[in-house]
Amino acid sequence: MALRPAHLNIKARDHAAVGRFWAGALGWRAYPAGATTYVGPEGGPVWPDPEMLGIDVVPVPGMKTAVKNRTHLDLATTSAGHRAELVDRLRESGATPVDVGQGEVPWTVLADPEGNEFCVLEPRDVYRDTGPVAAVVVDCEDPRVMARFWGAATGWTVHRVTGDFAALRSAAGTGPYLEFLRVPRPAGAPTAPDRVHLDLLPAGAGAGAGDVRAAEAARLRALGAVDLDLGQGDVPWTVLADPEGHEFCVLAPHPH
Repeated sequence: MALRPAHLNIKARDHAAVGRFWAGALGWRAYPAGATTYVGPEGGPVWPDPEMLGIDVVPVPGMKTAVKNRTHLDLATTSAGHRAELVDRLRESGATPVDVGQGEVPWTVLADPEGNEFCVLEPRDVYRDTGPVAAVVVDCEDPRVMARFWGAATGWTVHRVTGDFAALRSAAGTGPYLEFLRVPRPAGAPTAPDRVHLDLLPAGAGAGAGDVRAAEAARLRALGAVDLDLGQGDVPWTVLADPEGHEFCVLAPHPH
C-alpha cells in the first residue's frame, strides 16, 4: 500500500483570512471545513482532489517566527505577463516581498499575509500541466535520502535525483511535483516547528480505517520515520517526521 499527499497543511492565526488569500492566489475557492479552511478548485469541496493538491489552513495561537519555513509552494505561470500580473495581484492581496538570500533570480519570492514564504516562477515547460501549484518544495540536507523515503512512502515516480535536487510526481503524471532542494543548515542555526507540512492519506476506506492508518504509520517507521509529539493528544491522525525531521501527518481514510 502507498500513501498519497491529500493536502498541504498551513498553520495560521487567522485561518479564514489566509485561506481567502490562497484561494485568490490559485484561482480556487476557500471552503469552511469545520475548524479549518480548505482551499481547492471551483465546483465544490472535493477531498482529496483527484489531481490537484488542496490546502488546509489550520488555526494556531502563535504567529510564524522569523525562521524561514522548510517547506514552501512554487506557483506556475504561463508567460512573463502572467507572472507580472500574478505578482501584482498577490501584493495587492497582502503578499510581501522577502529576501531569503536568493540573489538575482528569474522568479519572485513573496510571503503570504502571515509570513509563509512562496515563489512565483517564471514560465517553465516542466510545469506547463501542473495547475497553479508547480511544486511543493522542501529544504533538506540530502535530496537522495529524501527521494528514497518519500518515493517509497507515496509510490510517486522519481523524475530526477542528484546530490542537490530531487523531484517526484504522481505516477499518473498529474498535479504538482514534490521537490527536495539541498539547503544545508548552518551549525547552531535556529529551528522552529514546521508551519507548513504535508498530510498523507492511505488508500482504502470504511471499517478498519484506523487499522489502515496504523499499518501505514508502521510501514513509514520501518522506512526511517519517527513519531513526533507536538502536544496533539488523542487525535485521529498520526504525526511523524521524515528522516530529516520534516513533520507530516498520516490521516485515516474516510468511510464512503
